[in-house]
Amino acid sequence: MKRTRYVSMLTTTLVMILALTASLSGCSPGSGSSTVPPETAPVKAKTGDPAIGNGSTVKLEYTLTDDKGALLDTNKEKEPLVYTHGQGQIIPGLEKALIGLRTGDAKHVVIPPEEAYGPIRPEAVIEVPKERIPEKLQTVGAHLVAQRKDGQPMQAFVKEVKEKTVVLDTNHPLAGKVLTFDVTIVGVEAAQEKK
Repeated sequence: MKRTRYVSMLTTTLVMILALTASLSGCSPGSGSSTVPPETAPVKAKTGDPAIGNGSTVKLEYTLTDDKGALLDTNKEKEPLVYTHGQGQIIPGLEKALIGLRTGDAKHVVIPPEEAYGPIRPEAVIEVPKERIPEKLQTVGAHLVAQRKDGQPMQAFVKEVKEKTVVLDTNHPLAGKVLTFDVTIVGVEAAQEKK
């Protein structure tokens, strides 16, 4: 009985090796096969690839433009953006739009301000005494990093310089803007696959 099982396992293994060898020889250079080498083949999603879901580690390539088509940011030809889905590491509208995508999928996403960096908040424009701002930063457009009352950092841009005060805008620079992302998923690692 053990001998029969052993011979059966050897036969199955031999058949698998022969099938693998035959498929590899059909793709070898000069065999006349029209198969595109893997390094030049376009990435296509496979149904067996994990889909983006809560806890997935996602690698993506993106181009970000505003509603007029002006380029705001891109990571093309650079390292992919890596984030954990469902952890609030990217803007809510983009995170929601990526659910279910797989490696190789591409998507065009238009995100309203409410699902991006929010609307422009008038109360986020503050006026501070000039002496609280270093003189070299008292120029319209200058970028400052201040500390909020709770100790957290706060980004601010000089909006206006008056005689005795400086007007700072603490809104995110992309607040109030409709954002357009063209995204390609480079990789997805399902949460349970992490080691």
